[in-house]
Amino acid sequence: MGFFKFFRALGHPITQVVAILLGAILAVSTLQVLPSAAAPAPLQLSPIALQGSNAPATRGGSFVTAAVNLVGPAVVRIDTERTVTRNADPVFDDPFFRRFFGDDLGQQLPREQHLRGQGSGFIIDSSGVILTNAHVVDNADKVTVTLKDGRTLEGQVRGTDEVTDLAVVKVNGGNLPVAPLGDSTQVQVGDWAIALGNPLGLDNTVTLGIVSTLKRSSAQAGIPDKRLDFIQTDAAINPGNSGGPLLNERGEVIGINTAIRAGANGIGFAIPIDKAKTVSAQLVKGEKVAHPYVGVQMVTLTPQIARENNQAPNSPFTVPEINGVLVMGVLPNTPAAAAGIRMGDVITEVNNQTVSSAEQLQNIVENSQVGQQLPFKVQRGNQTLPPLTMRTAQLESNAR
Repeated sequence: MGFFKFFRALGHPITQVVAILLGAILAVSTLQVLPSAAAPAPLQLSPIALQGSNAPATRGGSFVTAAVNLVGPAVVRIDTERTVTRNADPVFDDPFFRRFFGDDLGQQLPREQHLRGQGSGFIIDSSGVILTNAHVVDNADKVTVTLKDGRTLEGQVRGTDEVTDLAVVKVNGGNLPVAPLGDSTQVQVGDWAIALGNPLGLDNTVTLGIVSTLKRSSAQAGIPDKRLDFIQTDAAINPGNSGGPLLNERGEVIGINTAIRAGANGIGFAIPIDKAKTVSAQLVKGEKVAHPYVGVQMVTLTPQIARENNQAPNSPFTVPEINGVLVMGVLPNTPAAAAGIRMGDVITEVNNQTVSSAEQLQNIVENSQVGQQLPFKVQRGNQTLPPLTMRTAQLESNAR
């Protein structure tokens, strides 16, 4: 009885005391089970926890996002219009048709047709200088440029060069966004390639790939009437992408998207930006771009190819089994024709440089000056001709 009286004097019911004793026993047993937890490790907080629950989360991104954000505002859509006049079909002058359809049938047929086209381009100067493909603005009567922010400006074609498929369009604007130009000589196979443009009318489209190969000749790309060594990429390039920029991972323009290979998937071509820099500087001034030529149609010759040709029973000529450039044809009224070059000749040296491929010969001529005299060393059959001299001429759009 004295024991219970003591707790009543303290004012605590016995049930509370029992609960306290049980809690102490459980705590002691827990410590005995986990003796190694006597010195707990310090608490480590994550950076987000240190900032507090109200701190904004960091947004994710990639190098593609950064490149597009940098260059995207400078990429434009180019819409063109041109009027084509077509002659009436002479069949409608036939009395038979006039008897059934009347004399006014031919006059009712439309003589003019309005054609529309669309492509891409990008601003290279804040005053409104735009670089694009020549085929995008070819023979356009009206050029309309639409910026990414929705502004629409009238464009004027300052100059075109069909040989390199480059053109410059000028719009009246100030402080326009500009695409940073890179260095295409630093591009390597396997580098990232980001294509921007407006393919198939789908504005502001981005595709990603890599650089598949470099210095792909225009002949290999299926565009023999051009004089270019393309950057080949597997980044998707579709109709409407033409004239848009091809970027590296830093968002620098390394090429101008220009062509897709018919019947092939995942193969596109871009004009190296270093070539465009030189040509655009002339086009923006309205100057004509010089393209020297000599007027031969040619293919690369190797001893194996020559041997196969010579063994063929229907071969039109026999060629020496050497490395060089085989002349397949000579255009009339050209420097080659004037110099006496013939079909079946093999060119082995140009301007004191040994040549072993058609692309190499073309590059030597292209890098010369219009009107420059170039010595050619030629093998005709088993005979080595005395050096022939050709004075290069200007390549016109209809002289290919």
